[in-house]
Amino acid sequence: MHAPPAPRGPAPFRHDVVLHSSPEELAAVAVPFLRAGLEAGDAAVITTRDSSAAVLRDALGDDDRVHVLPRHEVYAARTPAAITAYRRLVERETGGGPGRLRVVGETDFGPTPREWLEWQRYEAVLNEAMRSSPTWGLCAYDVGRLPEELIDCGLRTHTHLVTAEGRRPNPGFTEPADYLRALPVPEEPLEATEALLRVDDARDFAGLRHAVGAQLAQLDGPRDAMEDLHLAIDEMAANAVRHGGPPVRLRLWASADRVVCTISDGGVGMDDPFAGYGPAHGEDLSHGGMGLWLARQLCDHVDVVDGRDGLTVRLTTRLH
Repeated sequence: MHAPPAPRGPAPFRHDVVLHSSPEELAAVAVPFLRAGLEAGDAAVITTRDSSAAVLRDALGDDDRVHVLPRHEVYAARTPAAITAYRRLVERETGGGPGRLRVVGETDFGPTPREWLEWQRYEAVLNEAMRSSPTWGLCAYDVGRLPEELIDCGLRTHTHLVTAEGRRPNPGFTEPADYLRALPVPEEPLEATEALLRVDDARDFAGLRHAVGAQLAQLDGPRDAMEDLHLAIDEMAANAVRHGGPPVRLRLWASADRVVCTISDGGVGMDDPFAGYGPAHGEDLSHGGMGLWLARQLCDHVDVVDGRDGLTVRLTTRLH
């Protein structure tokens, strides 16, 4: 059980949301936001869909102080990498000086509800991960394009709403930890089928590693993805032994399109919804604490279930 975080002073990170239905509506809010930043000496970045970026760029008169970045450079394939990319962007644009970075961003939630969930988590985690960062983010949510579930995410993960009339506190904002704990853990139909590998009380971890590797080697998936999954399973099994309690259990399933593995232990659990979105000990990797962080970067989906009988981590990797 992790201790609650120590109280902190006022956070320099600002996380605002603008709801819009066209690039022009977005520009009515985002252009004054960026101009005010430039006048204050802030750095400015736009990372939205191309259609919105073009309208914003045109409205700003091609000011070379405003940098337009492709979304994939900021919203990386997996959310821990996206948080790292965001931090590096801040360092690069501010040079570590006293200035602030203003970002007009548009999260790429992906095409499916399963992918949406990872980015819903990201929007909440960002409030904690960037808490001490000199950044002011204005996140654009297109109400004509995004499903209601994602609009609700925007309204619950941003502290302030911004409209053409001004900026005001967001009454729908939910504390990030509470929002994360309330998100559902998706059901995985493969868990109701016969497992390829079932271990009820792992004690020989070298043998477990070989058994997992043998099963993964038989699957029709990219070699790199299978190696990444194998490493993530190793890390989670080691975590279960190191931080949990016996018995350590493992299940492995596969279908035509994905591999799923659960690693469970009988310990006291882990009440930390932010775990795994950065190294547990910050930049000093010599202290360890990288297991779940690595797993979130190595696998397409990672779900952590803190149950009555211990902790379960579910890893999912797409085969195609």
